[in-house]
Amino acid sequence: MKKVIVTGGLGFIGSNLIELLIKDGFKVINIDKITYSSNFYNVKEFKNIKNYKFIKCDISDKKLKKIIFEHKPICIFNLAAETHVDRSIDNPENFIQSNIVGVYKLLEIFKNYSRRNKCRLIHISTDEVYGDVLLGRSSEKYPYQPSSPYAASKAASDHLVSSYIRTYNIPAIVTNCSNNYGPKQHPEKLIPKLIYNIINNKPLPIYGKGTNSREWIYVKDHCEALIKIFKKGKIGEFYNIGSNKNLNNLQVTKELLNVSKKSIDLGKNVKILFIKDRPGHDVRYALNSKKIKKTLGWFPKTKFKEGIKLTFDWYYKNKSYYESIAKKDIIKRLGKG
Repeated sequence: MKKVIVTGGLGFIGSNLIELLIKDGFKVINIDKITYSSNFYNVKEFKNIKNYKFIKCDISDKKLKKIIFEHKPICIFNLAAETHVDRSIDNPENFIQSNIVGVYKLLEIFKNYSRRNKCRLIHISTDEVYGDVLLGRSSEKYPYQPSSPYAASKAASDHLVSSYIRTYNIPAIVTNCSNNYGPKQHPEKLIPKLIYNIINNKPLPIYGKGTNSREWIYVKDHCEALIKIFKKGKIGEFYNIGSNKNLNNLQVTKELLNVSKKSIDLGKNVKILFIKDRPGHDVRYALNSKKIKKTLGWFPKTKFKEGIKLTFDWYYKNKSYYESIAKKDIIKRLGKG
């Protein structure tokens, strides 16, 4: 059985990726250092099956080398990262350590491992590295203009990977994806936080006037793209992964309200509440994903109306998921600057 490693596999995208990899017949080694955003709830259905193994490890730890050389994966999907913009505003240091130093240390190990073993590194990044895209859509050749410490740390990690491809000829690929949504996402992020508040009869906090626009992709579509890139992607390339579907925060909230009121009676406190915007809030992200569609034949399958219903239904059926997370990490306002 062919083995792959997923770093950050207790998180949102990582755990959804693990599910698809196991279904695809791979043995998955999940490496996660266990932070506030890691959640064993996300992998509870895998823990007793033979083609899944969890190992607690930071990608900065020396023991990572032993793990990789011992298990001999044919691919490493690097999703280990600090990802929440608001937290990066409050405490940038964690983002520098995880997203830059951690990636450097992983690259040093991978450089040596890939010289002796056939393996690919898929480094998962974000559309936020491009910064504000007020008009049109950013292609892979668009300049990096990150606005937050989070986006800057991810941009730095992308450049590190790119430099190791050029200098050391490592077999790596970088992906930049738009905003993900779906099951198992930590409720510090917009959609699961709104669902938590809807279920618990609380106001729905929206930054500014709710006009900030994001391109939304259902997490399973993203994970299918990652697997296709692992199997067929060209070494050294960057691939944008997006849905080509932009919605602003107000539109997302209204769509969620439409979906939720078909399943539950909304409480009297479930109303949109505009709050002070966060510092440096980008107005719009939008990706040009023509490259992956043309060269690899990948297309997103899930329309937003379908995906947001699947998402709401999952959280409503899995209310205990919220109980597995510290309440302060759900309700506390971060990123005031």
